[in-house]
Amino acid sequence: MVRIRVLVVDDHRIFAESLAAALAAEPDVDVSAAGSGPAALRSLERAAAEGRRFDVLLVDADLGGSVPGARPAAVPVRENGEEGLVDGLSLVAGVRTAQPGVRIVVLAERDEPRRAALALQAGASGWVAKDCSLSRLLTVIRGVLRDETHLPPALLTGVLRELTAARKHRTESERLVESLTPREREVLRCMVAGLGRKAVAERLYLSPHTVRTHMQNVLGKLGVHSTLAAVALARRAGVGPVDLTGDVVERGGQLA
Repeated sequence: MVRIRVLVVDDHRIFAESLAAALAAEPDVDVSAAGSGPAALRSLERAAAEGRRFDVLLVDADLGGSVPGARPAAVPVRENGEEGLVDGLSLVAGVRTAQPGVRIVVLAERDEPRRAALALQAGASGWVAKDCSLSRLLTVIRGVLRDETHLPPALLTGVLRELTAARKHRTESERLVESLTPREREVLRCMVAGLGRKAVAERLYLSPHTVRTHMQNVLGKLGVHSTLAAVALARRAGVGPVDLTGDVVERGGQLA
């Protein structure tokens, strides 16, 4: 019998352990529970290292005090070995990036189209109400392993509306990013990585004054008034951060 390995992640320990116990009664399910995002990341990493990866992750939508409407930001499976606050949607995005074979189902107290759409965009395969029946949850677990996407019928219209709006915003953001010069796009990627003016100057072999000019041009062309707004728009357009682990991006620039 092929067994399904499930990890329940919820910072309400009684709920997490009770759900894990109920699922463990199924003959084809092996289940563990984690009481926080960092604990879940450690469990996932340990299981992968031992060659027994989890198949399905059940994540509390409100894990770590997730803020309704917040956009998920990818998190690494480990970050300098330190524990930190990892909210539900960030956990979805990070796990989907680090371990794409793991299927993720979000467990929610309420049906919220916007947050459900964000969860799907982050990489979740399902959104399930916490008060659903155990048989329904098992159906979803087995379904996502067949690459199915599961949403409550009452959410479908709202989620489709949210995804359509997000696609429209992404298209507009992509158009604005395309208006940037290659150098301005590289500066924008540095901004997405969280680099300040001095760090960007050192990385691109430019003077801080030149970098300031590039940053001002980026904000102007994107139609925003702050670095945070520029980074948010860049992420909507699919612009990722510059790689901070390798060599500098360009060596041909001259100090100005």
